[in-house]
Amino acid sequence: MKKYQHIFFDLDHTLWDFDRCSEETVHELVEKYQLHLITKKAHIDFIQSFKKINNKLWYLYHLGKITKKEIRDERFKIIFDELNIDHIHLPKNIGKEYLEICPCKPYLIEDTIEVLDYLAEKYHLHILTNGFEDVQEIKLTNSGIRDYFKCIITSESTGKTKPHKEIFDFALSHSNAELEQSIMIGDNLKTDILGAYQAGMDSIYYNPAGKKQDHTALYEIKKLLELKEIL
Repeated sequence: MKKYQHIFFDLDHTLWDFDRCSEETVHELVEKYQLHLITKKAHIDFIQSFKKINNKLWYLYHLGKITKKEIRDERFKIIFDELNIDHIHLPKNIGKEYLEICPCKPYLIEDTIEVLDYLAEKYHLHILTNGFEDVQEIKLTNSGIRDYFKCIITSESTGKTKPHKEIFDFALSHSNAELEQSIMIGDNLKTDILGAYQAGMDSIYYNPAGKKQDHTALYEIKKLLELKEIL
């Protein structure tokens, strides 16, 4: 096996439990504004719609078809449209409040701390994310894992999103890492794994759902603890 020195982690869905943090935040906002009573929609309706719409918007962002501002400004408007709720019931600052609350949630994917403790003794650890600059440090700090990572590289800081090769080149340069001594770990085939492949970097596909798909990752894992057997 190669002698790796640098590990680049995706953050959302790989280490930071985006789904749990997001679902709890949406639930709290529905409660705060009594949207379930006003609109006769259940909490789960808002949560499921948010997940669906958010995934679509982020996909478009990865393709460079929409901006950060459009995601933040339009997300809840589109959710209300999908649920056939009049915008008169849309709280004015709900999008802003979501961004203030969600990144502060501390929830991590199972075994994150144990795995980071193990890896930090052997490797230089970095974050390579398409997440927005202003919330990544908040997520890392509030979940208690900021100190594990030497470099935090975001799509905003580079001007390119994964899977573009340029963001991986920037990450290597910024962290003083050599390509052949580096490996990418992430949950997204279209950004993390494809991006690493295009950059010539080895990768590990974190696939907790066991999705059957062709990919170019060197390894595939269902649990983060499996990293202790690989690295």
